[in-house]
Amino acid sequence: MIDKTQYIYGIHAVLEAIDAGKDIDKILLSKTLNDETAKEISERARELRVPVQRVPVQKIDRITRRNHQGVLAMMAAVTYYRVEDLVPQLFDEGVNPFVVVLDGVTDVRNFGAVARTCECAGVNAIVIPDRESVSVNADAVKTSAGALNYLPVCRERNLVNAVKLLRDSGFKIVGTSDKQHQPYTQADYTGPVAIVLGAEDKGISPEIMRLCDTQVLIPEFGNINSLNVSVAGGIMIYEVVRQRLNDAQGVE
Repeated sequence: MIDKTQYIYGIHAVLEAIDAGKDIDKILLSKTLNDETAKEISERARELRVPVQRVPVQKIDRITRRNHQGVLAMMAAVTYYRVEDLVPQLFDEGVNPFVVVLDGVTDVRNFGAVARTCECAGVNAIVIPDRESVSVNADAVKTSAGALNYLPVCRERNLVNAVKLLRDSGFKIVGTSDKQHQPYTQADYTGPVAIVLGAEDKGISPEIMRLCDTQVLIPEFGNINSLNVSVAGGIMIYEVVRQRLNDAQGVE
């Protein structure tokens, strides 16, 4: 059962939350809601880049039986950032930036595990799309062992444009693929870098993969050939850490 502190229900309450700039993960609108009200909420949510889903009223009823009027907002457990705002800030601070892009990762446990590794490794931000992605809710924060309280999360309406912005800002975009021959240890991660991790079932989307400057392989020698995304992420993230430590120490 979802904790009631994680959502707001009712037309006016949700509109007030939007107007107040509250951190909303997504808004559920009943398919039976009249078109004018649905249009108003959708348009105002779009200004804040909050995704809106039309759902059967039964889905909202399963969350709360109170008078929701066909509208329910799921609250985010963190404050979302934007790549376009965060990247200049990192460069202004003299940081050698390192971000992780999650393309289609929907499992909250995997997301929490990746976030936990990112925070421990000093990753500057995680970038996720606002659709077909995990919700950064209280469960995600708990699964991350609290890492998401410290690690910026950029939620982007258009992940392709976000990756393009990273690349145009000087980031090297690195994707993992089992169709490549270059081992992940042979790529250079010492400069600004964005590691892209895809969903376990689909991998990195073709649109994002085409933007990768380098595609690398994590060798697998077993029978199932399917590393969990959080494990693959840990391998990639700490290879970046290893190379940067060696680079700082002048080790080849």
